[in-house]
Amino acid sequence: MKRILLALGLFLSSVFGAEFYMPPYETLIFDVQNGEAVIADNPAIMVGSAGIVMHDFGNGENAIIARAVVSEKSGAKAKIRFEVFGMLEQKALPLPKILPANGDKVILNYLYDRALIVAPNAEIYAQIVQAFPNIEFIHPDLGGAYLRLNSKPNPSRDDFRKICAKNSTGLIFVAMNEKSVFADCGSFKPLRTYESGKVAYYTLPFYSRVGDIKTVFWDFTNGPISDYDKHYSYLLGLDDE
Repeated sequence: MKRILLALGLFLSSVFGAEFYMPPYETLIFDVQNGEAVIADNPAIMVGSAGIVMHDFGNGENAIIARAVVSEKSGAKAKIRFEVFGMLEQKALPLPKILPANGDKVILNYLYDRALIVAPNAEIYAQIVQAFPNIEFIHPDLGGAYLRLNSKPNPSRDDFRKICAKNSTGLIFVAMNEKSVFADCGSFKPLRTYESGKVAYYTLPFYSRVGDIKTVFWDFTNGPISDYDKHYSYLLGLDDE
């Protein structure tokens, strides 16, 4: 037990006192073509950070018409690509047919004050929440309940995107052995990486109080995670680095 407590303390020591602050950044888009646009660059944004495109109808009303992801930064400009914004999707309502145009407003780092948390055990979960008091972490029970309801013991990027959308969350925080990452919940692009300690033990697929998450008996392709760190490193694209 002492060894476990020591390991947990060491895990937190290098993360504690760390900060994550990416405030919303608003600007107009221009040079729109082929599903991309150019914006003025700003230190507040990073490649992989994302947000929304707002269209002003000129009558005092505006609406979200697309999702925007920063794909490139060069000099004083940055390039964004457009994606379908599914967070407010309603099956009874059609998707907006208005495409982004020059002069529309983009708000990047959208919902970056809320994060889904993926932690290997209860102790590390509690310590991470304490380490980042400026972030509102969504309790992992909400993610665990979604996975259990959908028989997903092996969560994919798309599963986490749906969980984030249901909880109006822009970020995902993943704590792994000797490394922890804040990533955009849509692009899964790592935005901040922290050196952390060793993980003493794992709860799979991540810590929650939901209990065992089992697949349906006829699904032979969606078995439980066998290696926590390998699984989440793959989802975050860290294996390609």
